[in-house]
Amino acid sequence: MSPLALFGGTFDPIHVGHLRAAIEAREALAADEIRLLPCALPPHREQPEVGAEQRLRMLKAAIAGQPGLRADERELRRSGPSYTYDTLVSVRAEIGESRPLVLVLGADAFAGLPDWHRWRELIAQAHLAVLTRPDAHGLIDPRLEELLATVGTADPADLRRTPCGRLLRLQIPPLPLSSTLVRERLRRGRSVRFLVPDAVLAMIESQGWYGVSGC
Repeated sequence: MSPLALFGGTFDPIHVGHLRAAIEAREALAADEIRLLPCALPPHREQPEVGAEQRLRMLKAAIAGQPGLRADERELRRSGPSYTYDTLVSVRAEIGESRPLVLVLGADAFAGLPDWHRWRELIAQAHLAVLTRPDAHGLIDPRLEELLATVGTADPADLRRTPCGRLLRLQIPPLPLSSTLVRERLRRGRSVRFLVPDAVLAMIESQGWYGVSGC
């Protein structure tokens, strides 16, 4: 059965690295759809510079016309911190118990997973797919090493055979780009063309977000 994939983030702003990661994950997982979930109030990082509705508008503009990518607004509509566990429970209630559900995580997010709310219970709601690069290396939390040893797999097909419970490290082409870099360039008056979709750049410039003074 084709899985449903979820890919969260603040998307402050969304950039081509996010989009490429979403497309790479969707193709590798053979998922019909990957939903991008903008986070309203991230519990473990600084708060976004631009408001939730503005980030949602940029996200929708970025994925317009792209098959298989969809914006999911549920974390923006829920009050309080955006806990991923609550999101997975909500999505699982919608799609039923049998369909595979995959939470796609960046390597940095995965490294901080033990600090997340009810993190050990995430795997009971969904599979985890961790995006890595071929040159990635370094130590990780022993609790994550234990998780990898217990439920890890190298075969994406394993995530289509059961609804939840496996952890896949998914290699994607390196694209060293971050929202922080985009914001810094914008504040310094540097070009971010081809780092963000044209529709997103036009929106940032017209609204004067991230310190942009005009076109």
